[in-house]
Amino acid sequence: MSNHRRPGENRIVRFFLIAAAVVLLGAMLVAPLVLLLAEAFGKGVAAYFDSFSKPDTVSAIIQTLLIAAVVVPVNTVFGLAAAWCIAKFNFPGKTLLVSIIDLPISVSPVVAGLVFVLIFGSRGWLGPFFAAHGIKVIFAFPGMVIATLFVTIAFVARQLIPLMQQQGRDEEEAAMVLGAGGFRTFWYVTLPNIRWALVYGVLLCNARAMGEFGAVSVVSGHIRGQTMTMPLQVLALYQDYDSVGAFAVASLLAFLAVVTLVVRRVLEWRFRAELGYAGSL
Repeated sequence: MSNHRRPGENRIVRFFLIAAAVVLLGAMLVAPLVLLLAEAFGKGVAAYFDSFSKPDTVSAIIQTLLIAAVVVPVNTVFGLAAAWCIAKFNFPGKTLLVSIIDLPISVSPVVAGLVFVLIFGSRGWLGPFFAAHGIKVIFAFPGMVIATLFVTIAFVARQLIPLMQQQGRDEEEAAMVLGAGGFRTFWYVTLPNIRWALVYGVLLCNARAMGEFGAVSVVSGHIRGQTMTMPLQVLALYQDYDSVGAFAVASLLAFLAVVTLVVRRVLEWRFRAELGYAGSL
């Protein structure tokens, strides 16, 4: 039997593969976005924007922004410190630290939320201590921040660690030999080399912080006007049969996701063009 293939066969295979990918992309991504916008604007533009004037929705948006404003800087500092230690130094427990950083990725957010309830709840390990000092963690803003910190803690670190390991320590050691201190070495040598990976990790961290549902749902208590975030508000409005309000808030989250995707592609291009890094992006 001859193994010779006709020239048209490869083109036919490519056509069907591309067509299948386009159909799948349209069914899984484009169609839901179109339907989302259609439902959000189903009663007109005025009704769409009126949905964002409701006190509970305004509170949910503010809570989401506040949580991101706390979580993203904390995880950025942690990710930088962890990546610096893991990539540039050898120390006992290094493997354990890497495993701990990866833990939130493998643990269900709902399970993480339940763990925090067991720790900080009224009958938890630390709950009575905080209650005695007038500090409410669960069903309050601090619990929502802690839960979001947990589920987003790995994003910055996991973007920086492979790149910093690839770069090695030669440039930092040369700077130290020339008399630069630790801070100056980091600021003028290390940071410029990782800036695009850092921005990309921060971007992903922020997107996940704003869109987190599972862990925050468990620790928030769903108190309207107080402990609701945008994803929780979407569910609450939908359960109240306020489809326009629910899809309006959902469209805002979808817009943030699209912006994140666009910025990601731009950063990926800059990242690879300037650093030649083809890692996990």
